[in-house]
This record gives sequence, C-alpha cells and structure tokens, in this order.
Amino acid sequence: MTNPEAQRQARQPVPDAEPQADPHAESQAEPREHSSVRPEERSQAPSEPAEPVDAAEPVDAAAREARAAERLERAVLAAEQALIEFEIAVDTFRIEVENFSRLHHQRLGPMYSRLDELDALIAEAVAARTGDPEDIRRAREARGLVLPMPKVEELFHGWLDSDGLSPEGVAMLTEQPVQPPPRVRASEEARRIYRELARKAHPDLAEEEAERERRGEFIVRVNAAYAAGDEERLRALAEEWAAGPPPPERRWSRSEELYARLEWLAARKEMLAEAAAELESSAIGAMIKMAPEDPDGLLDEIAEQLLAKVAEKENELAELVR
Repeated sequence: MTNPEAQRQARQPVPDAEPQADPHAESQAEPREHSSVRPEERSQAPSEPAEPVDAAEPVDAAAREARAAERLERAVLAAEQALIEFEIAVDTFRIEVENFSRLHHQRLGPMYSRLDELDALIAEAVAARTGDPEDIRRAREARGLVLPMPKVEELFHGWLDSDGLSPEGVAMLTEQPVQPPPRVRASEEARRIYRELARKAHPDLAEEEAERERRGEFIVRVNAAYAAGDEERLRALAEEWAAGPPPPERRWSRSEELYARLEWLAARKEMLAEAAAELESSAIGAMIKMAPEDPDGLLDEIAEQLLAKVAEKENELAELVR
C-alpha cells in the first residue's frame, strides 16, 4: 500500500538540486557529436582561422613603379626641352661670335697690320740711329711679328701628314738614323696557337651575324699578335677564347634608362655651359657683350681709334727718318 506522505514529498521540487552529468553518457555522446567528420579531417583542421592573403600588394607595387616611371618620363621630357633651348642659345651666340670675328678681321685687320708694320719700321729706324744691341734686338722682334708665320708643312718639309710624323720626321727630331722595320719571325709555338685559333674562331663558322662580327674582331686581334710575333699575347687570346663569350649585359628597366638619360642630359648641359663661358670670355665675345644691340657701331668706334693710332705712328716714323 502506498504511503501518501512519501508521494507528496516526491511530488515537491528540490530547488537547490543540480543535475549531475553522467560520465558514461558524455563519453558515449562525444563520438556521436563528431560522427560526421572523419579522423583525418579532424587532424588536418586548423586550430586558428587562416589570415586572408592580400592579392592587391603586387598590383599596388606595379602601380607605384608605373607612376614613378611616368614622373621620370615627364622630368626627362622637360630636361630635353630645356637642353634644346639652351643648345640653340649657345649655337646662336657661337655663330654671332664667328660672324663678328670675320667682320672684325675684314674691317680692322688691315689697320692692325699697318700698326704692326709701323712699329717694325719705327724700331728699325731707332736701331739704325743708335746702333744699340738692345734696340737691334727689339727691331728684329718687331719685324718678326710682321713676317707671315710659316705653315706646318713648310716647317717639316712634308714629313708631317694627317697620320702624324713620318719615321723620317721622327728621326730628324730625335737625331737618330732611320731604321727599317725589323723582320719578325714567329716561333713554332706562336704559329701553332695562331693556326689553332684561326680554325676555332673563323667567322665563317658562325651562323648569326652578331657572332660573326665577334669572331671577325677577335681574328683581327689574333692576326695582329701573330704579325708581331707576340707569343704571350697569343696565349692570352687563346685563354680568352676558351673562356667563351662574355655574358649578355643585364637589360635595364625603364626607370634605369630614364635615370641614365637624365644623367646624360645633365652632363651635356654642363659641357654646353663651359662652351658658352669660353665664348663669352674670348676677346670677340667680350666685344659683343659690350654692345649686344649694335656691334657694327662698336666696330666703327674701334676703327676710328685705330686710324688715330696709325696717324700717330706715321708721324713718329716721319720724325725719325728726317
């Protein structure tokens, strides 16, 4: 028979009671929880989420390089335009100097020659009157300024040409007898190396034009060494050929080419600046700078001054020869 009190207590809830986990039930439920994942997949699964790969980084680097190349191209273009304008200005001034120099010689040259002749005549008149050795020396120097300078061909009697001094001319200057060129007999070893190199490096063995040119230039050096009987040089050429052609040069990037172009433009401008400074510091250049707007008027002024000096010298000479 059932106890009513026991039934009432069983129906009342227990407020502080906590459910206890069954260890057997937990161990049995764990495999069922991951039953859809295979063991090898669980071992390969990452413990932390992988960071996303930024695929835009190479693109950004290429874009930055392209923008830098564009800026360099604009800088090169500006430098080229500035150099062209500067070179035009230098060439214009050079032509002005040449034209003014030619005009100066045509209009004032006879007056300068007349002054030199009068100076020589005056010095000779003074020397004839005094007989002083110092006056005679001055008279000779003044006359030497008037006499035309001999040409180089006249000085060396045809021993100097476009190739320089001939052996006879060198012998004349060094006071040594002219010796015929010595005969060169190559050694057997030199002959052997020469023939071996001629067989290996003959240009006809090349299929490409660049290689044919390289071989041709090499054979020229081989022939020169063999003609001089230089066995050591032939050995060095044999080692050079055995080492093979030089490696191809690394091709420059666009930025490197632009930087090199900027350096060349800067060097070219510096050279033109030196040429312009030399023109400005010359006698004719200084005269043009004195009267850039009216150089012809400056010539007229100089001509008047020279004519006055000529008249003065002629009066002085007339007094000496009375």
